[in-house]
Amino acid sequence: MVNCPEIADKLMSVGQAVSRFIPDGCQLAIGGFSITRNPMALAYEIVRQRVRDLHIVCHSHGQALDVLIGAGCVRRLEIAYGGNGRYAPTCVRFKKAVERSEIQFEDYSNFQMSLRFLAGALGIPFIPTKSGLGSDILRFEGFPPEVRAEPKVASRKYAMMQNPFSEDTDEVVLLPALTPDVSIIHVQYVGEDGTVRIKGLTFADVEQAKAADKVIVTCEEIVPRSFIREDPDQNCLPSFFVDAIVKVPYGAHPTSCFNFYDYDPMHLTMYHEIAGDDLRFKEYLDAWVYGTRSWEEYLEKVGIERILAIKADPSIGYAPGLVRK
Repeated sequence: MVNCPEIADKLMSVGQAVSRFIPDGCQLAIGGFSITRNPMALAYEIVRQRVRDLHIVCHSHGQALDVLIGAGCVRRLEIAYGGNGRYAPTCVRFKKAVERSEIQFEDYSNFQMSLRFLAGALGIPFIPTKSGLGSDILRFEGFPPEVRAEPKVASRKYAMMQNPFSEDTDEVVLLPALTPDVSIIHVQYVGEDGTVRIKGLTFADVEQAKAADKVIVTCEEIVPRSFIREDPDQNCLPSFFVDAIVKVPYGAHPTSCFNFYDYDPMHLTMYHEIAGDDLRFKEYLDAWVYGTRSWEEYLEKVGIERILAIKADPSIGYAPGLVRK
């Protein structure tokens, strides 16, 4: 464990973070996007600990979401998009779960989900927007009335009102705020004082973290205070927002972590070929999740050849020679 007295009470293992902060039935926000900066080490540990009935909320997601759904951890989902880019335009286990009515599902647009997290971060109960007007998103609801009556579920998907500052007919959409019980994100750096820095696109990670009651951060490196004070405009979250810090190098694999490593096309291709078959997906979980007792064992299974192949060129942030088929 890294010796950082200022954050000693927040430093813990992946297993400790999950068992302490992610109980059955909690509302969980997942950071990252599609095949970028997914908190995979945490997702695998949630599966290993057999956490159940999660209510997942994220603006868009991919690999971590699909594994959690496929492993039976998710009861309910609010999201704009679930896909692994060219490897799965729609995530395979996510699609199957919706088609089989195995999860309760509500969809919003990307912008709407981002706004809902922003409202939660601002501490306001709803937020107005013009996004969604004229679309089917406002015509159909995914949650039935009995679900709307449950805690942490908005009583309505949205509401409409007239703009009170306009004399003309000017309707706006009111979206309910999101305040997750827990937000999990993977980042490049955490300072020894607990300051969080995300390199590259932040997606909705910052708003999700600020809106949540508890925040777990996994990171590639824990760096000195002197480093985190350089380029302070790149720092995203102060220490007091963070409840648990876990150093997990390559903790987003097989998704990418800008400036550290690219996504792993071989693994994502293998996953897509396997995920559509229930039996083969179970074998995947047995091999890659249940069969690896720690992240170090998982990386040993990935192998040094793949790890070196996806290592990023720090001058451009990704692996330029990577075969992406």
